[in-house]
Amino acid sequence: MQQNIGQKFALLFAIASYLAAVGCLVAAVLYEPVQTSDPIQASLIASVIFFGGCAIVLHVIARARIKGLVSLKDPENGID
Repeated sequence: MQQNIGQKFALLFAIASYLAAVGCLVAAVLYEPVQTSDPIQASLIASVIFFGGCAIVLHVIARARIKGLVSLKDPENGID
């Protein structure tokens, strides 16, 4: 599968987003809240959800077969 430059960048940013989500998850687990409704821990958990969602979307974009969708041509399946 041939990827264009945009898909390669999307994959790089997806990997960075996965790493950021894991980092925020580790920080949220290791952080000991001062009170039960601590805004720092809540923001870390929200960051995990945000970075995880971004990573999934970027990963799907990076793995999509755009050539056949954009030009409506797919030489692998015999559509010219």
